[in-house]
Amino acid sequence: MNIGIDIRPLMTKNKTGVGEYTYELLSAVFKLDTKNQYYLFYNAVKNYNLKNLPWQQDNVHYIESRYPNKIFNLALTLKLIKIDQFIPVKIDCWYAPNLNFFNLSSTIPYILTIHDLSFKLFPEFYTAKQNFWHKIIGSKRQCQSAKLIIVPSANTKRDLMNYYEIPKEKIEVIYPGVNDNFSLTNPNLAADKTRVLNRYGLPENFILFLGSIEPRKNITTIIKAYEKLPLEITAKYSLIIVGAPGWKNKEIYDTATKSPLASNIKFIGYIAAEDKPIFYSLSSLFIFDSFYEGFGFPLIEAMRMGTPTIAANRASLPEITDNASYLVNPNKISDLSQAMKILLTDTELKNSYIKKGHAVAENYSWEKAAANWLTTIAKII
Repeated sequence: MNIGIDIRPLMTKNKTGVGEYTYELLSAVFKLDTKNQYYLFYNAVKNYNLKNLPWQQDNVHYIESRYPNKIFNLALTLKLIKIDQFIPVKIDCWYAPNLNFFNLSSTIPYILTIHDLSFKLFPEFYTAKQNFWHKIIGSKRQCQSAKLIIVPSANTKRDLMNYYEIPKEKIEVIYPGVNDNFSLTNPNLAADKTRVLNRYGLPENFILFLGSIEPRKNITTIIKAYEKLPLEITAKYSLIIVGAPGWKNKEIYDTATKSPLASNIKFIGYIAAEDKPIFYSLSSLFIFDSFYEGFGFPLIEAMRMGTPTIAANRASLPEITDNASYLVNPNKISDLSQAMKILLTDTELKNSYIKKGHAVAENYSWEKAAANWLTTIAKII
């Protein structure tokens, strides 16, 4: 089979969550499958260094267009061009790992991954430009015309059924995996801890959040809950916030700056992928009380690294953590503060969550996800 794949999510300078998903899934697929022919399409007005991508096997082919992105996207929107016209062979299906500007010949079935419907359910968490982008690409139309939709959780499947009226038979839940770098058996873990502690000037004990700095992640609640902790806890544990600046985040930074515990709160910014497992491993507690997530990679990554976690009891988070994370109402600061206090002082309970969390995280495998993806592709061809 000839399978076309949109790899435009990999064209960003720093990998987004969708970029990580695309990279890890395709890496696992290409390890399992050396027979099907894959045509990876991307658009880049400047030369893109293909050495950034590790897939150099005989059945993987790179297809490039060199339009300026705005012109390329406009041409797709006006249906002046079709993506498959750039592929030198007739493709049997097309796979898009995320919503994007899109136009394809009607005879070619396509599979689409929808990670979540946060833009539909919580438009207030996005900028006007982002909301306009989701409107003009026609997300509902793309979902309705797709042959099959892959989602990372049963929660996202329900959302598609409820809000986009997609038949359940057309939606396949394929849980993502976790990169092998998130491992407690890493022989270099002790040395890496020392390196990361020194590189980022981290304190000996800290509570961690990792994710984009944006309203949906509910970071202001974390800061305010931290302020409510007893003095003996805040004297011992700092609050470390890791992640690239997202959008609409002025309130988040202002809350931290004006906090009476401002000297204990540190924003690290975007970190290298190889440092993420070490941050989890060094932290005493990981918090992810997001208002909405289609999956929530940081939670599973933290669990894999033996860190006790607190998660919001919303959307997919109870589903993917399977009772292995301490769940709280993301709208109640006092609930989160109490949970933080309990897990930082009750050693027996903390160890219980560590054990359960690691066991749950071990179930998420990119190899398993890739095998399910290949089975799903075969269904529609």
